[in-house]
Amino acid sequence: MNKDRTLLTDEQWERLSPRLPGHKHAPGMTARDTRRFIEAVLWRTRCGVSWRDLPTEQFGPWHTVYTRYRRWCKTGVWQRVLSQVQEEKTLHRLLADSTAACARLLVVNAN
Repeated sequence: MNKDRTLLTDEQWERLSPRLPGHKHAPGMTARDTRRFIEAVLWRTRCGVSWRDLPTEQFGPWHTVYTRYRRWCKTGVWQRVLSQVQEEKTLHRLLADSTAACARLLVVNAN
């Protein structure tokens, strides 16, 4: 964790960001605050809190983060990105927990 309580270093973000939807060179719309969104998901996963307990001042409205997270789960973004970073141990370790949380969410909602 960095001094500002983020989980991603700038170096990790530089390696991860081109693999995510919505970056400036991707087709379609450019997403706003993708790094903040990723940090929110990582923070929530690490702390084990509910979506409503995300600090608004740090991550924005919890429902916005949750909606985007669910959309990425349903469209397979987390699984795709995780498979792309299998060989990069620090990125894989950060994202593996988020993907596991996504799988739990999909199973719970399927019932």
